[in-house]
Amino acid sequence: MKLSGLIALAAAALLPTSSVGLSLVRQKDDAASNEDLQHRVAFQNKLHGVCEEMCKEVGAYPKCTQCPKFVEPDSTPGVMTWDELLEHMDNLVNWGQDQIKGWHKQASALQMNQGSHEGTVVTAEVFDVMRRVQVQNKLAGVCEDMCKEVGA
Repeated sequence: MKLSGLIALAAAALLPTSSVGLSLVRQKDDAASNEDLQHRVAFQNKLHGVCEEMCKEVGAYPKCTQCPKFVEPDSTPGVMTWDELLEHMDNLVNWGQDQIKGWHKQASALQMNQGSHEGTVVTAEVFDVMRRVQVQNKLAGVCEDMCKEVGA
C-alpha cells in the first residue's frame, strides 16, 4: 500500500502543474509536430514522380488529384487559348520594352562617340546623316526578317 502511494506521489511530481510547465509541454509538442510536418512534406516531394507514374499505370493520370504538386497537362495541345494568348501578348510587351531600353543605351553610346573622324572636323549635319546611315544599315537585316515573318 505504501509502495503504490509512493508511485502515485512520484507520478504527480512528474506531471506539470503550473502554467509554465504546461506551456513548455505545448511548445515541445508544437515543435515536434512542426518537425513531423517538414518530414512529411520532404517525403511527399520525393514520391512526387513515383506517384505520377503509379497513377499512369492505373489509368488515373489526367485526374490525379491526390499527388502532391500535381499540374494537369495542357488540355489543348497545339491550340492557343485566350488566356495563353493574353499571357503571350504580355510577354511580348515586356520583351519589346527591354529591346527599346537596349536601343536607347546603344543610341546613348553612339552619341557619346561624336567627334571627328580621321582628323577631319565633321559638321553636325554630316555627322547626323552618317549616324542615320549606320542605323539604317544595322536595321536592314532585321527589317527584311520582319517582313518575311509577316509575309510582306
